[in-house]
Amino acid sequence: MIRVKEVAVVLDDGESLGTVPTEEAIAMAEDRNLDLVEVAPNSNPPVCRIMDYGKHKYKASKKAHEAKKNQKIVHVKEVKFRPNTDQHDFDFKLKHVQRFLENGDKAKVVIFFKGREIVHREFGQKVLERVAEQTEDIAVIEQTAKQEGRTLVMILAPKNAKSKKGSPPKSPKPAVEKKSVDKATPAPKATSTETVVPDKEKPASDETSTETVVPNNE
Repeated sequence: MIRVKEVAVVLDDGESLGTVPTEEAIAMAEDRNLDLVEVAPNSNPPVCRIMDYGKHKYKASKKAHEAKKNQKIVHVKEVKFRPNTDQHDFDFKLKHVQRFLENGDKAKVVIFFKGREIVHREFGQKVLERVAEQTEDIAVIEQTAKQEGRTLVMILAPKNAKSKKGSPPKSPKPAVEKKSVDKATPAPKATSTETVVPDKEKPASDETSTETVVPNNE
């Protein structure tokens, strides 16, 4: 309820009607079957707009819904390593870190120490450095290595926020050996064969992650 004696009135299209008594402004709004809405209460005099308040609320609600619908939700995916992770297991888990980053999510890289392994914290630090080095083209370090109990944690954030959801990490193209051809002798027709070797990589049994990963036997 508007309690001041007079207000500055504007129409919904922005046209100003000047300063009028509040009762007269209410009557002007009623004559148009609209509402008198106070939009600038701290002005002197306060500014009121003659508008359809129900329609205004609907538009505001719809706009907020669209903004929420288009909002990108970033998840933090965790991958656990060990300070003595072998190359095979390291490569397997690194692929998942790369996939998370290319999907637009953050990767929480955790080094878990067992027993007296915590004494050799530098081994875990080296593993994190290797991960950061292998992902430097697609990620930035959001949180540097930080010790949390018996774990060492580093968080990586994607560089490219427009990465396509669900796309697998890109593998480097194999080098192609170039051969010179004698111009005097016509080259035989080339036939290409491609041998596909199934990838049977599986994570080591003692490694755990917040996301269960099943290797794809290609």
